[in-house]
Amino acid sequence: MNPAEITSPEGAQPDKSPRRLKLSLFWRTFFLLALLILFSSLAWLQMFRTQEYEPRILRNAHQIATVVNLTKTALMHSDAIARVALLKMLADEEDLSILIREPSDRVVPYGESDMESRLAQEMARRLGPDTVIASRVNDASGLWVGFKIERDSYWLQMDPERLRPLGGSAWLTWLAVTLALSLAGAAIMAGLINRPLKRLSFAASQVREGHFNTSTLDEDAATSEIREVNIGFNRMAERLAKIEQERALMLAGISHDLRTPLARLRLETELSVSDPETRDLMAADISQLDAIIDTFLDYARPEPTELGPVLLSGVISRSIAPWRNNPRFEISVDVAEDLQVKAEQVELSRVLSNLLENARRYGQSPSDGITRVEIVARVHEGWVLLRVRDQGPGVSDEALKNLTQPFFRGDAARTSATGSGLGLAIVERSVQRMGGTFSVFNNSAGGLMALMKFRQAHNEA
Repeated sequence: MNPAEITSPEGAQPDKSPRRLKLSLFWRTFFLLALLILFSSLAWLQMFRTQEYEPRILRNAHQIATVVNLTKTALMHSDAIARVALLKMLADEEDLSILIREPSDRVVPYGESDMESRLAQEMARRLGPDTVIASRVNDASGLWVGFKIERDSYWLQMDPERLRPLGGSAWLTWLAVTLALSLAGAAIMAGLINRPLKRLSFAASQVREGHFNTSTLDEDAATSEIREVNIGFNRMAERLAKIEQERALMLAGISHDLRTPLARLRLETELSVSDPETRDLMAADISQLDAIIDTFLDYARPEPTELGPVLLSGVISRSIAPWRNNPRFEISVDVAEDLQVKAEQVELSRVLSNLLENARRYGQSPSDGITRVEIVARVHEGWVLLRVRDQGPGVSDEALKNLTQPFFRGDAARTSATGSGLGLAIVERSVQRMGGTFSVFNNSAGGLMALMKFRQAHNEA
């Protein structure tokens, strides 16, 4: 049998709900902080552009226009000898070059971006409509301002950095460094926020598994809210541990206090009642009371302390032994002889016995009244899939949802015998205590099918 046939029994509805992207609290916090930092950086950048950068560039344009006007005035009112000295001084001290403007000059206009166009318009407004502003003249880059003095035309060349718009590799570098540091800070903050919650989640999982004293939270945490939560959780775990101890003590007392008078009552019945039929009926009632007590104790008893490799075929063989010679109970087993599971031997035997008893009571074939049970085990991706199936009438879909609920009994088709209503609830709890899963299905060919998953245990030979 293919393992897929065990894991996907017919009649089970597949889950068609859309998958949602599930992120941990750390990543949620990290992404929220990263988005907050990003939008804050963009807001500050826009504020800088509108409140500081653009006014500063316009002021620089005014200053450049002033320098050009002063240079024109100085050249206009100086003789030839003084003009040469003035040009040399401007080149040496002010980093300004004044060249003769020729009609054949190759000119690339200044104003590739909106900001540069605004700057060019502002300088042209202050210097006059005949002013030419270029970014390159005769393949020489710079900020070139063309003006006329009487009949002569000149180029004034200066450093364009003071008018360069926002951008460039330097800005990109600083922006990348800022974002990297901000994201690192966001990761640290998210980790600090998530760390106590991860500890709380781990401690809660330990309590869920019944380990009340294995994970104690820090009651001296620096954050007052986390400290209060840790203190409350520790007190809750201590209270649950005390309740569990009291429960175990109570169960031991019940076992002793009820079984002792039942044993005396059985003995007195066998000695004092002369009618054999009446004596047998009274003894059967006492046995049923004793079995019900065992059932309640099995359901309420604490989990096993240790799991280990268990030979599945051996446990199955011992579990079916009481019914081997029963002509109305047929059991077929398809399990590898050396297959081992990670479980507790007594607990696993109790699980199989409960399932077989449930099949004996409710799984008779409608045609001939014989109970037929199939036990099949297969290995799939490190798990052992164990299937126990009868050929009885099955249960209704509504009852199927509640079969593993304590004290629930199915519909009339499967309730001809009396019971405590704890059989399948005990099976589910026991399987979960051994780290497995348990589910029940109506088989398409008829009958009820119980499916269990256990971790596979490997031989250490």
